Amino acid sequence: MVIAGQFPHLTFAFGLMGNIVSFMVFLSPLPTFYKVYKKKSTEGFQSIPYVVGLFSAMLWIYYALLKGNAMLLITINSVGIVVQTFYLGVFVFYAPKKTKMESLKLIMLFIVIGFGLIVLLTQFLTKGAQRGVIVGWVCLVFSLCVFVAPLGVLRQVIKTKSVEYMPILLSLALTLSAIMWFFYGLLLGDYNIAIPNTLGFTFGIIQIILYFVYKNKKPVIDDKITEFKEKMSEVDEPRGREVKDQHTIDMATLNTFIHAENVTIPHGVAVVRSPIVAN
Repeated sequence: MVIAGQFPHLTFAFGLMGNIVSFMVFLSPLPTFYKVYKKKSTEGFQSIPYVVGLFSAMLWIYYALLKGNAMLLITINSVGIVVQTFYLGVFVFYAPKKTKMESLKLIMLFIVIGFGLIVLLTQFLTKGAQRGVIVGWVCLVFSLCVFVAPLGVLRQVIKTKSVEYMPILLSLALTLSAIMWFFYGLLLGDYNIAIPNTLGFTFGIIQIILYFVYKNKKPVIDDKITEFKEKMSEVDEPRGREVKDQHTIDMATLNTFIHAENVTIPHGVAVVRSPIVAN
């Protein structure tokens, strides 16, 4: 059994590597936000990954301050707060009015109300070490919920036989990050850090396996679109030259066809996965 503090140098090494990997993961959405800046529009992107990321970073810093002797938690989550705040600022600036209001409501719900209540209740209703225990449990439960989120992506990959919306490099980085923080928490004797990351690297390994299983498969959606185009061609053929000039496929009809065939378009379209550093 690992005794807390028995291997301080090894603990520091895992924490430092966790900081480095998590920092790279935090920067992974930058190309997306460059596109947002160039197009001056958030298009179909969502803000919730960045709101959740900011909430998570603030929660872990609060826990680290209560716990003490957790400087490596504070360093990476301080970076997380800065990066996620930047992403949210850019998102809100370029988002259309309706999306902007939805994003501001999410920020109010998670950051102002959610985090504010956690701080107020633990400060006024608990004392001493009890605060750290309660906040640790909140971090543990929240991180477990976050790490369960990829189940929807895994289901979609299996259903569509497509890994288009599950980038392998990000999956690898998130898996490596979870491994680093798992061993950091284990060596530190802090199971609020270690336990959630067991789910993190488990789901990460499953994603990597699925990627190599389905990377060369032809997506189900592509088969249906091809079949639809062939049917449209057969219908259009007798109509002569007049119809041949119409190259635009009616997307509403295509949608009806796809849903009739029970094919679901991946919900991950235009949604950026922002890292949640459950450290």
